[in-house]
Amino acid sequence: MDFLTLIDNGVTMSERVITAALLLVALIHLLPLGGAFSAPKLSSLYGVVIDDPNLEILMRHRAVVFGLLVLLFAYAAFNPATQPLAFFIGLVSVLSFFYLSCSVGGFNHAIKQVIIAYVIALVALLIAITLYIKIVTAE
Repeated sequence: MDFLTLIDNGVTMSERVITAALLLVALIHLLPLGGAFSAPKLSSLYGVVIDDPNLEILMRHRAVVFGLLVLLFAYAAFNPATQPLAFFIGLVSVLSFFYLSCSVGGFNHAIKQVIIAYVIALVALLIAITLYIKIVTAE
């Protein structure tokens, strides 16, 4: 078996792009997971001081939930039946963060970096959704 046979497997270019897009979204959502292990990591990620134990619990739990999102996006990358769910959850995650950022305002540089990462995630999701619809309607 040669290399081209290993990477082909009858998978179309559109399917590969969808897989890559979902893996990129997973990677972007993976970044906060390190915050589940310590408040200082959360502080460095978001540029905020987490000195209240209640806030620390909430933020660390949020990081764990991001880990679940990562699992969903990574699983969906290779399982087309779960891709619509991943697209929906990804859009809700990204768009709700945009809404909250705009409605609250006054965010710091670290949050601006998150917004930039989420713009990339949104573009990846929109490309994947477009290709998925193209595949489904062609069948």
